[in-house]
Amino acid sequence: MSKLLLQALILPPVTEPAPKPAADALAEIAAKVDAAAKRRLGRSLSIREVDAGSCNGCELEIHALSNAFYDLERFGLRFVASPRHADVLLVTGPVTRNMREALERTWRATPDPKWVVAVGDCAADCGLFAGSYAVAGGVSAVVPVDLHIRGCPPSPIRLLEGLLALLES
Repeated sequence: MSKLLLQALILPPVTEPAPKPAADALAEIAAKVDAAAKRRLGRSLSIREVDAGSCNGCELEIHALSNAFYDLERFGLRFVASPRHADVLLVTGPVTRNMREALERTWRATPDPKWVVAVGDCAADCGLFAGSYAVAGGVSAVVPVDLHIRGCPPSPIRLLEGLLALLES
C-alpha cells in the first residue's frame, strides 16, 4: 500500500493530452455553417437532437458542441427543445422498437424544410446492435435521412463539417 501511495505522489497522472489548439479552424467551420444557414434559411440553424437508442457516445460529442471550447451559440447555431422549432434532426443510435414511434412523431412534428442527419455508425447501419431483437433498424429504415455522419462516435469537428455539407448541398 505504501509503495502505491509513493508512486502516486512521484509519478504524474495518466491522462490524455489536451486537444491541439484549432480555434481558428473551428471558428472558420462554424462561421461557414452559420453563413450557409442564413443563405439557405434566412436565419440561424436550429437543431433538435434525438437519441433513438444509442450507447450515448454520440450524445457526448454532440453535447460537446455546446461546451466552452466549441460554444456553437456564438455562431448562431442552437439546440432547441421542441421539434416544432427545429430545422435539423440529429438522430443517434439504432432505432429501437420502443423509440420507433417517438422518432416518427418527432419527424412529423418538425416543419418543412427539414433535414435528418443520422449521427454515428449505429444510426447508419445499427453498428454493434445489428441483429438485436430490440432494434427496428437504422434511422433510414424509419424516416428519410439526408446525411449520414460516420464515426464511433464522430468528433464535434466532423459534426460541424457534416452540417456544412448538408447546408451547401
